[in-house]
Amino acid sequence: MSQAAIIGTGLIGASIGLALRDQGWTTRGWDPSSEAMAVAVERGAVEPADSIHDAIEGADLVVLAGPLSANLETLVALDTSALVTDVTSVKQPLITHAPTRLRFVGGHPMAGREHAGPGAASGSLFRGAAWILCDDTATVEDLARMQEIAASLGANPVIMSAEHHDRVVAAISHLPYLLAVALVDLVAGNPDTVDLVSGSFRDLTRVASAESAWWPEVLAANSSSVGEALDDLIGHLETLREDIEKGDLDSVAESLERARVRRGEMAPPVAGVEVILADRPGEIGRVGHALRTSRVDVRDLQLRHAVHGGGGILTISVRAGEVETLRAALIREGFEVEEAS
Repeated sequence: MSQAAIIGTGLIGASIGLALRDQGWTTRGWDPSSEAMAVAVERGAVEPADSIHDAIEGADLVVLAGPLSANLETLVALDTSALVTDVTSVKQPLITHAPTRLRFVGGHPMAGREHAGPGAASGSLFRGAAWILCDDTATVEDLARMQEIAASLGANPVIMSAEHHDRVVAAISHLPYLLAVALVDLVAGNPDTVDLVSGSFRDLTRVASAESAWWPEVLAANSSSVGEALDDLIGHLETLREDIEKGDLDSVAESLERARVRRGEMAPPVAGVEVILADRPGEIGRVGHALRTSRVDVRDLQLRHAVHGGGGILTISVRAGEVETLRAALIREGFEVEEAS
């Protein structure tokens, strides 16, 4: 049995605690917020510690799961022979300031939820998610150990340098967040537009609902890569605007088709089934019964409903070869179903 210290018991820290305990670890946690600490303990993610020193005593693994500034402050003051990692979404500041005395492997599990805090934590949060590990300063042995730990929690370990990580997440994480914020701000000022918001807009801007408190310092710490990503996006948008204004429909069509094909290449090989839900109790339960009897491998669920209720459409994504099995099970339950476009 191994022992882990979780410093910071928010969504990610508490989820790591739950996942490690599922694998037989003992976990002790500390958080400057007594409220977050109490919820994490109540959820069974960690046993409480009185201080950071108390939490790391006897630990085999120390996980820094707080905001960037807190993780940096803790990292430079740590004195432990345990393996140390973090979960921060920008890596170069930690790699730069990590004391050489530490066995530090910079990490970033690419998983999360719209809701923050230990109350939303789940031991299954990392299943199928990429877990980036930085090889800048880590020994081969420590890097291999962190790969084993991440994989044991259901994640897919990915090795890269801190510089490469920060460029990548600027494009696939930080830029989408800023885009979502800008789109919400653009639409929110017009009540008529808000009433017409559809599923595509909600999907595109979903990340804007995430906890915002830690974003400013992350964006500032990764400002160079974020700036480059913004410049690239603005360049693409300017090109599209010019083509649209000139009436160059061939160029516009080429850009749209190229994006459609590339997006398809990014997506897993799944297919969707749309279920028409009535506005009455028990609908989701009947869907659950169909899923249980069909034994299909569900990859994603999305519910689109009217702003004021009135039922909706549930899109269930499964392996491409299981669509007909799911359709048949749903029809037996009395549902009207369609293949998702």
